[in-house]
Amino acid sequence: MAHIEELELSAHRSDIIKDVKALIEKYRTIFEWDVPDIDEKLADKLILNEVRQALDDVQQELLAK
Repeated sequence: MAHIEELELSAHRSDIIKDVKALIEKYRTIFEWDVPDIDEKLADKLILNEVRQALDDVQQELLAK
């Protein structure tokens, strides 16, 4: 049987995905302000890598408590 936390997370999964996409778009827009002829695929790759690193850092911090 699933834990209540897993059920709750499942109910919010699509919102989390939407929020992450919005975060990537936010930073791509910032890149475009500074670099008008930006390579969007490269920018997305760099931003996604940084978000992954940030998630790892946050996970490590939160689970260390």
